Amino acid sequence: MGKENEYMDYTKGNVQYFSDVNKNRLFTRNSRNYINRLGRDVLNTLGNVSLLDIYLSKGKTVEPHYHQNAAELVYCISGSAQVSLINPFTNKVENIRITRGQVANVPQGWWHWETAAEDQTHLLAIFDAPYPEYIFGSDILARTPAEVLAKTYCLDKTKLQETLRPLNNQTIIIGPPDECSQRLEQEENLDEEHSNSSDYYMDGYQYYRFK
Repeated sequence: MGKENEYMDYTKGNVQYFSDVNKNRLFTRNSRNYINRLGRDVLNTLGNVSLLDIYLSKGKTVEPHYHQNAAELVYCISGSAQVSLINPFTNKVENIRITRGQVANVPQGWWHWETAAEDQTHLLAIFDAPYPEYIFGSDILARTPAEVLAKTYCLDKTKLQETLRPLNNQTIIIGPPDECSQRLEQEENLDEEHSNSSDYYMDGYQYYRFK
């Protein structure tokens, strides 16, 4: 049990033993993609533990991030997902596929992300800290001055700004955003439609019908 709880007076009337995670929303992308949370601020008898209750549809990703003060155990309740992490000692990407009843462990401070492999995927992320810290990739990309990134990595500043503009200086958390998903889905459907037809040819990103 955490040190803060060792001095807790369990005879007081404000001691909490129950919480409804469904009523503590951390983030909502849409009705099928959202995250609930539980921390010591919600349930004061918690020790050094907290959790995220994650719902994802196929293809949605909890964006790349890390927790500098906590390790994370990802448990799959339903559906399936790929938990990806970068081993900082080997610089290799590890892709771990989990289905119902399986877990993937992310050590403290490791860069990682989770992608749903099917609709109605339900994950439980358990942390060994009452208040895990979140450092998201979208924050790093959107809030680091473009001129710093351009100069440091020898990038074209104008192209970089154009590339990062869709982030709108927002924390994405669950991506891609709905408007981007709709555009990508339309492009995929168009690709599939025309790949099966001899009446079209492709020039860059435009499709033309033979006359």
